Amino acid sequence: MVRYHNFIKQTSCYLHKNLTVAIENTACSQFYWWRYTVIVALLYCRRPSHCSIIISNITSQHCNLTESISKMISKEDEKLLAVLKHNARASISDLARMLDLSRSTVQTRIAKLEHSGIIKGYSVDYGDDYLASLVSAHVSIKVRQKLTAKTNIELKQIPQVSALYAISGEYDLIAIVQAQSTEQLSHILDDIGNLDGVERTNSSVILETKFKR
Repeated sequence: MVRYHNFIKQTSCYLHKNLTVAIENTACSQFYWWRYTVIVALLYCRRPSHCSIIISNITSQHCNLTESISKMISKEDEKLLAVLKHNARASISDLARMLDLSRSTVQTRIAKLEHSGIIKGYSVDYGDDYLASLVSAHVSIKVRQKLTAKTNIELKQIPQVSALYAISGEYDLIAIVQAQSTEQLSHILDDIGNLDGVERTNSSVILETKFKR
């Protein structure tokens, strides 16, 4: 009997140490996962309070592993992301045809990528002719530290500020500004400079785009 209990204890220790593998092999079925969890808990101890603690710990590890796995992407996912980046308006049928996958598979992959936060949203890319007509500038901004959060919000409310980056060095931020004309750009730069949290700015107008990836 003692040898039997020792065998049970060794078996449960082995299962616990190999929890990751066990979870991956049974991830397709919640029924088997919960059966495995309960068995390990029962093998470990006889007291219900200890069983509940073990089940809680194992479940927590399972949740952490599941979250990590959900953020991993396969080569097929990378291909799907590349196609969507090139044309976010592509239909499910078009995506399925380009990737040689079924419609349901494409829908499932997109849903997974959205749920995991890998795909945050879908945006509009301006045409080359429209972009060429815009006057763009990089605006370096020195911010009063106590007003950083407020300044970020106020800059976000300016439609012509297409991006805002925190940087190291003499200045704190770089804003990418795109205006319809030099006159509008001048007004926007004045608006940025007049914000309460802005100490000073330094602007560089983009004259020509040599290349863009």
